[in-house]
Amino acid sequence: MSQSNTASPSLLARVPLWQQILVGLVLGVVVGMLYKPGALALAPVGALFLNAIKMLIVPLVFISLVAGITAMSDSAKLGRISVKTIAIYLITTAFAVSIGLAFGTLFSPGEGMHMVASGSAEAKQAPSLVQILVGLVPTNPVTAFAEGNILQIIVFAIALGVSMNLVGEKAAPAIRLFDSLAEVLYKLTDLVMRFAPIGVFALIAGVVASHGIEVLLPLAGVIGVIYLASIAHMLLVYGSLIGGLARLSPLRFFRGIAPALAVAFSTSSSSGTLPVSIECARKNLGVSQGVAGFVLPVGATINMDGTAIYQGVLALFIAQAFGIDLSAGQYLMIILTATLASVGTAGIPGAGLIMLGLVLSSVGLPLEGVALIAGIDRILDMARTTVNVTGDLMTTTLVARSENELDRDVYNSDNEA
Repeated sequence: MSQSNTASPSLLARVPLWQQILVGLVLGVVVGMLYKPGALALAPVGALFLNAIKMLIVPLVFISLVAGITAMSDSAKLGRISVKTIAIYLITTAFAVSIGLAFGTLFSPGEGMHMVASGSAEAKQAPSLVQILVGLVPTNPVTAFAEGNILQIIVFAIALGVSMNLVGEKAAPAIRLFDSLAEVLYKLTDLVMRFAPIGVFALIAGVVASHGIEVLLPLAGVIGVIYLASIAHMLLVYGSLIGGLARLSPLRFFRGIAPALAVAFSTSSSSGTLPVSIECARKNLGVSQGVAGFVLPVGATINMDGTAIYQGVLALFIAQAFGIDLSAGQYLMIILTATLASVGTAGIPGAGLIMLGLVLSSVGLPLEGVALIAGIDRILDMARTTVNVTGDLMTTTLVARSENELDRDVYNSDNEA
C-alpha cells in the first residue's frame, strides 16, 4: 500500500517543471478554444497564481540586488558588470529592431489594406531625459516599495549595497541578513513555482477564451510575422551569442530557462517572471547569486528586445497598410529611435505603446495605426515578453561566463528546477 502511495509523487517529481508547464499551456489553449465558459471560470485560479508571483517581485528585486552587490565587494568588478550589462542590452536591442524591420519587409503583412490617414491622432508623450533622471531617485523609498516603482527600488538597492561594501566589517551582520533573506525568498519562489503548471493552464485558457479566433484571424499575418521574428531573434542572436561568445550549449541554455519562458508567455510580465528567472539562472544555468541578483533585475526593467521587434514589424505594417514607402534614412531612424527609447521609457506603464508612438512620429507615419493592433496587443505582448526574458537570461549567462561566475557543472547538468 505504502509503495503505491509514493509511486505517483516520485514519478511526477522526475518530470522537469518546464515539461509540466508546457502540458498546462497546451491544455489551456485546448480548453480555451473548446469550452469558453469553463475557461473563463478558471480566471480566479490564474489570478491567484499571478498574485503569488507579483507578491515576490518587490522584495526579491530589492533583497537580491543588495545581496548581489555585497557579494561583489570589488567596486571595479561591479563597474565592469554594469558596463557589460548595458552594452549587451543596447546591442541586442538594435539587432532586434533590425530583425523586426527585415521580417516586416520580407512578409509585408500590411500590403493591400488600403487604410487612409485622418491625421487626428496624437502621439503619446514620453518623459524628457531630465524627468527620467530626476525620477530615478526616490524621495521616499517606502513609497517606491508601496507603488512598485522598480527603477527607484533598483537605485535605492544599489546605493544601499555599495554603502554596505564601503562600511566594511561593521556591515557584516547586515550583509549576512540580506544573504539569508535572499535564500528564504528563493525557497518561497520554489514553493510558488510548484503550482506553475496549474496557474499557466488557467491563465492561457482565459486568454484564448477572452480573445477568441474572431479577433485573431483578421490580423493573423502581423501576429505570425512578430512571432516568427521573435523566434528568429531568440535562436539566431541569443543562441549565437551563447554558443559563439560564451562557448556554451545553446540547447542546454534554452532547456534551462524553459520554466521562465512559459511563465513569461502566460503572464506577459518581465517583472512578474523575475522570481522564476532568478531561480532558473541559479539552479539550471549555474550563475552566481551576485551576477543573477544584479543583472536580472536591471534587465527586467531596461531590456526590451521583444518590444523592439514589435516596433520594427509594426512600423512596416502600418506603413504598408497606409501605402507609405519608407526611405533608407527612415529605416535607420526607426532602428535608432526604438533602441534609445527602449531605455528611455523603461519602467513606464504602457511603455510599448509609448515607444510605438515615438517610432511612428520619428518617421512621420500615421499614429492612428496604433488602433489597428489594439485588439491583439495582449497576444503580441506574450511574444515580446518571452523575448525580453530570454534576453535577460542570455545577458546574465554571458556576464557570468566572462567574470568566471558560472558553474559549468551545473549548466551542463540534467537536473533541472
